[in-house]
Amino acid sequence: MRVSTIDGINALASILIDGQLLGNGAIEFGSCDLIIMNSGGPVTHLASNSILCGPSKTRVVIKQPSSIKTSQKGDALSGQIELDYQKLDFIAEVEEWKHGCWYHANIISANNITDLFGELTNLTPDVEFFDKETDLLPSGPFWSGAVSYDFVQWTQPLNLENVPNEGDVIAVMWLIEDYVIHSKSSNEYRVEGTNSKWVNLVLKTIKNREINYQIAEQLPNNYAEQSSLSDLEHVASIEKIKQAIAEGVLYQVNFGRFWSGSLVESPLTIFQRLCLVNPAPFSIFIEAHDLDLAIVSSSPETMLRADGGKISTAPIKGTVTRGGNQSEDLAMIASMIADIKERSEHRMLVDLMRNELSSVCDVGTVNISRFDVESYANVHHLVSHIGGKLAQTKTSADAFGNLFPGGSITGCPKTMVCAVIDQIEQQNRSFWTGSAGWFQPHSGDCSWNILIRTLEARRNGKHWHGKVGAGGGITIRSNPENEVEESIWKSQAIRKVCGWLPPDFDKTNVGKLERTSLEIENMFEYQKTGHIFTITNIPAELELLKERVLIIDNLDSFTLNIAHAIAGLGREICIINGRDESANQLSNYGYLLEVLNQFQPSHIIIGPGPGKPQDSELTMVMAKLCLEEDLKIPLLGICLGHQALGLSDGYQLIKDPNGAVHGSPVTCQSDNSGLFVNSGKSGTYVRYNSLLITQTKKHELVPNIFDESGAIMGLRHKSKNIHSVQFHPESIGSSNGLQIFSSFLELQSDA
Repeated sequence: MRVSTIDGINALASILIDGQLLGNGAIEFGSCDLIIMNSGGPVTHLASNSILCGPSKTRVVIKQPSSIKTSQKGDALSGQIELDYQKLDFIAEVEEWKHGCWYHANIISANNITDLFGELTNLTPDVEFFDKETDLLPSGPFWSGAVSYDFVQWTQPLNLENVPNEGDVIAVMWLIEDYVIHSKSSNEYRVEGTNSKWVNLVLKTIKNREINYQIAEQLPNNYAEQSSLSDLEHVASIEKIKQAIAEGVLYQVNFGRFWSGSLVESPLTIFQRLCLVNPAPFSIFIEAHDLDLAIVSSSPETMLRADGGKISTAPIKGTVTRGGNQSEDLAMIASMIADIKERSEHRMLVDLMRNELSSVCDVGTVNISRFDVESYANVHHLVSHIGGKLAQTKTSADAFGNLFPGGSITGCPKTMVCAVIDQIEQQNRSFWTGSAGWFQPHSGDCSWNILIRTLEARRNGKHWHGKVGAGGGITIRSNPENEVEESIWKSQAIRKVCGWLPPDFDKTNVGKLERTSLEIENMFEYQKTGHIFTITNIPAELELLKERVLIIDNLDSFTLNIAHAIAGLGREICIINGRDESANQLSNYGYLLEVLNQFQPSHIIIGPGPGKPQDSELTMVMAKLCLEEDLKIPLLGICLGHQALGLSDGYQLIKDPNGAVHGSPVTCQSDNSGLFVNSGKSGTYVRYNSLLITQTKKHELVPNIFDESGAIMGLRHKSKNIHSVQFHPESIGSSNGLQIFSSFLELQSDA
């Protein structure tokens, strides 16, 4: 019988299982549950160490509660969603390993991930096994496990229709006090822990034998897989999404499809095969024996890493297949870099992740450190590495809560697309597109992946049943048939090791893991840093508006990029949500006028957002009031805010006859008036819009910048300090965006 030889941390896991130091035979040391974090492929800045977790004696299990709301009124694809910021608590069951099984020990009631991680700190021994090194590694006891995508119920203000069944496991994490680290560069093993007997036995095992292991030839799987969609249904769903994009409801949505079937090999064996044929830096195997759950993932993507107060994310968006040889590979990479759809999709994600990091980072610290093509066994990806410095009042747990679920597997604007995903996929995602990894509570260090290229296995008796998800980001430029093909070749490696696809099924070529560095599109350098405040209690906090820049947040995923740009120019910011109960309080014309006259913000920005201006009553009232009243407060409308001003001044709102533009830079020509006095007549700015305003008569607001097709890209008032732009100055791809903000801030309230 033909066999395959594995090495490294995967081989050590099997050796320790045979030696009764892991798995069912290791119950004197702790549970039989397994966690392997295998960093596959060549040594890189991402793939440098693997971690094998020893038997654990403490874990927390979170299950789907019965009391959560599951109604979502309206049609998300038409922009109709119901927001709910008052989330019910979830319960985390703390369990202890005693007498060969898990026993209930305590419960933790929490309202969010930050609260949960804070409680787990109290359960974690504050011990350091070794001094911190350059590599991001746990240096003492840590927690490891997985959080399902379904935790979106607590990270987004939505009530979803498609939720797990009551009692289904939606997160599980183990306290790891004993573990092995394998260095890829030196091929050395470090064994750390509080249980000296286990540590010494593992060290002895490593010393006395070669770390390799043989797995038998893959067994044939005669069970047929099932797909949640046919190819035709997949295409039809993509067309619905594109229609919603054309209507201005959203910019991009990651749409998934699922394959499922019986498994004839153990999940651990499947994981070991997968690491051979599809190595990836954030591969992970998790098995909770008594929960009948296993997760097999060869993920190339990191959601969050925290190291000494610095946090980073590395979103993937933009994909092509491997070529048949080096020349074809280079051609495929060049085609992806030049492809408008792939680049705009990636740029959109970069802007989204900059925004999400900005929610927990100091002003002026969020930036891109590298922009690469990362080449994996079957695909090339565009990957940006974005980092920032945690604010003193924030932790990596706050960052997890703000980033989860990852933007690359949801889309933009995030809240809106999460509602669309729930509606159009018509099932809960479970662990696919959730996150797995580790965090060390006392240091705050962590490393979490995104669970793509992932199999979720559930056991019924002695038999395992698996489910695999795959999908892609749908934009206005997506070709539905190509998107179907992409989801198939993204899923093929894991479906083949499950035995659902024949060995000769190949939609792609195979190549070695490589990295190609690209030029970063833009860097943001700020000389000054103001502060950012958010008003959540009206009227108690309205005094914060005095002499600050007021920004109306219209449920967009770029608002904090705007706020950080303004704060980076030295101004103080106040943000008000434009689509919640606070906004409803302010949306009375007379009351809003009274508030602005009393508290006198220095400037007002009506921010961007999904849908139409009429979806935000506060936005429309603010636009009308500023046009009609003699406030003398400079006003800037961005995207949706621009459209609101146009509508209030008698312009018409239409679909862009040339099609929606999302994430793409466009060249614009101005008349050097208004905010463009110091920007030059020509500039490149990124658009995120499907709708445009068009003139119907003479207006008080005068167009002063146009794109190449003649569409209005900006307005200025004939006599007031009221200005607007259809594009996004804060985007990574807008070359003169900061100059526009600077020109706006130079306008004085008493002018």
